[in-house]
Amino acid sequence: MSHKVHPKVFKIKEIGDWLSRGFYSRNFPTYLEEDYYVRRFLQEKLPSGTVEDIELERGAISLKIIIKTARPALIIGRGGRGVEEMKVELEKHLNKIKTPNMKKVARRDIKIEILEVKSPWSSASLISQWVAGQLEKMVPFRRTLKMAISKTIEQKEVQGVKIEVSGRLNGVEISRREWMKEGRLPRQTLRAIVDYGFHQAYCAYGVIGVKVWIYKGDKF
Repeated sequence: MSHKVHPKVFKIKEIGDWLSRGFYSRNFPTYLEEDYYVRRFLQEKLPSGTVEDIELERGAISLKIIIKTARPALIIGRGGRGVEEMKVELEKHLNKIKTPNMKKVARRDIKIEILEVKSPWSSASLISQWVAGQLEKMVPFRRTLKMAISKTIEQKEVQGVKIEVSGRLNGVEISRREWMKEGRLPRQTLRAIVDYGFHQAYCAYGVIGVKVWIYKGDKF
């Protein structure tokens, strides 16, 4: 049997970085659980199909949340009201959570930073969300994959792309796995910059998984 490794973990020491970083020290279980609830709250609060990544940076008494999105104006709101309201709701949400691992920690200063993704069609995470959205609208999966690959390969920095879907495709009884690929995709080369994204489409006939790999050249 083959040994599967997550593409991001495979290159974390070479060209990648963790999505959560900072000072965790003795309160690691507490902060780790808090990170989980922060991500889950933001994923439910923010519009679907617009967020690429959510990064968390912890200081001694601060928590910085970096949201990478293709539509920053939709999140920021008029005059920055959207960010301020989100910050207040997040603080209330964290104060209500009480689990065995959630110990009492010092009051944190939450800061939210919004970064714009200039090229959504070169982001594996955003493409996987778009494909999942099309599948939920009952669009045939082959047409969806062809549209996504054609738009992705047109981007200047993209040298190769692969999209894979698995599940009860088009509502058939037997689940299977289908994929389409165009260009180069050296997934085993550590210096290769391969962006990976995963999302799930919740259809009437079951859940369909969507995986996207995008090759953007080498980093020396």
